[in-house]
Amino acid sequence: MAAHYYYKGFYRTRITAFNFISNFTDKEASKINTKAFELKNFVLEKDFNKKIIFLVDMGLPSGKNRFFIYDLQNDSVIKASLVAHGCGDTQFSFTPKFSNKKESGCTSLGKYRIGKSYSGRFGLAYKLHGLDSTNSNAFNRNIVLHSYSYVPDEETYPYPICNSRGCPMVSPSFLKSLQAVIDKSKEPVLLWIFN
Repeated sequence: MAAHYYYKGFYRTRITAFNFISNFTDKEASKINTKAFELKNFVLEKDFNKKIIFLVDMGLPSGKNRFFIYDLQNDSVIKASLVAHGCGDTQFSFTPKFSNKKESGCTSLGKYRIGKSYSGRFGLAYKLHGLDSTNSNAFNRNIVLHSYSYVPDEETYPYPICNSRGCPMVSPSFLKSLQAVIDKSKEPVLLWIFN
């Protein structure tokens, strides 16, 4: 399974209340809003949740919140948290490595349909179906949305967090926030990982 072998990173998970982005610049906020705007027509034309989308900005450092639960109706971020990126064929990488190839250990950029949940090696996980040429192998690569105990709840920037083998990997508490949206939704939720 692509979601194994993780570098344990610099920080253990701490149980804390959710804190929104402490150092989010106007430029970063503008990028998120622009990406959300781009997806509005896409979700309207397709069979996706029309209210909530998930955005992941891999252009941000891993120690910063870069996984966003976005409210399309109110054009606002509801919650944000840390997410690990793929390290490729190295033991650890400060920046994401991108590829759609099997066994690459890399993050695949693009839009995903979040599929069915299951219980795997790391507990609750959601299958991901790549919708673009850049992530079309995600399902066959076993790239899934899941949690890992070494992903912290708080920002660690300027220090990085642990890496994954290509999966968007979040903290256990943030996965519960995502689960509340995914499981409640009658339509699939769209996830977009971009750089």
